[in-house]
Amino acid sequence: MSPSPEGPFRTSEPLPARSERSSRTLPTRRARRRYRIIVTVLSVLAVGFAFGLLAWDNPMPVGSDGFWRIAEMRATNVVVMAVVAICQAIATVSFQTVTNNRIITPSIMGFEALYIAVQTSAVYFLGVAGILAIQGVSQFLLQIAVMVGFAMLLYGWLLSGRYGNLQVMLLIGIVIGGGLGSVSAFMQRLLTPSEFDVLSARLFGNVANADASYLPVAIPLCLGAAALLVLSSRRLNLVALGRDASVGLGLNHRRETMRVLFLVSVLMAVSTALVGPMTFLGFLVATLAYQFADTHDHRYVFPVAALTCFVVLSGAYFVMRNIFYANGVVSIIIELVGGLVFLFVILRKGRL
Repeated sequence: MSPSPEGPFRTSEPLPARSERSSRTLPTRRARRRYRIIVTVLSVLAVGFAFGLLAWDNPMPVGSDGFWRIAEMRATNVVVMAVVAICQAIATVSFQTVTNNRIITPSIMGFEALYIAVQTSAVYFLGVAGILAIQGVSQFLLQIAVMVGFAMLLYGWLLSGRYGNLQVMLLIGIVIGGGLGSVSAFMQRLLTPSEFDVLSARLFGNVANADASYLPVAIPLCLGAAALLVLSSRRLNLVALGRDASVGLGLNHRRETMRVLFLVSVLMAVSTALVGPMTFLGFLVATLAYQFADTHDHRYVFPVAALTCFVVLSGAYFVMRNIFYANGVVSIIIELVGGLVFLFVILRKGRL
């Protein structure tokens, strides 16, 4: 779909109805200038935090061989943050588009509950050695395959039926996620204190959970799925209009929905298997991205969302690690802030 003759940016008037979004006036210079400023500021912050993570408290002089050796050791965490940022941001924005709801996130489909169930089962049946048993590239690929297979089985079953729809799919995803969570909680109660401590460290989303050996697999999967979604921005703009409108404009709505959900599954599986659950990170950055970009065009929302997610992740890790020396609580704080934003949005809207 080509951009509307009026352009993608919102003007100062109130947001029109969904069916009228294609009839906005031409984008003002102020709107374009604001977007460029936002992207520039986010890019500068992203580069600044990334360099800070590499250089801050580095005992060697900047530019020396020793400096770059130490920076290279820290670079793995920065790359992991970039992968997670792209996965969470692109997946959440795309998922909210196909479900036509800016409150829910892909986590609602049970990806994180499935990850927790796999980790808990390994410790429950194999002991502490189970954590080591599910590490390695082959096990990483297996976790991704299980998550994507689970999601696509759910999507294919619920969206292919005569009465299948997204609402039923979301409800069943919530029920399955709750069931897996209950089974995991039961097994966790039967673990010894030492086993539970080891498991707990894996169940919090943490960049330290990532293994550098996973990156040669995670990076191509992340970039490939994200690129396909970015290239589908025009079709996603049509999907955002709703099923009836998109079908009337010649789009195969069901096929496009299945394709987007598959790519979202890949991104979420990569992120969750790499660092663990981060329930509200995607919701937080998607909400901020819509505010920053001030447009409904995915060609503009996607870059802002990815940059915002990286700034949030790297900024939180930089502040907590180098100022408060509490690296382990970063994900907890992100989840707390994301949860508060979630509640604020619900209370302000008054509905899901």
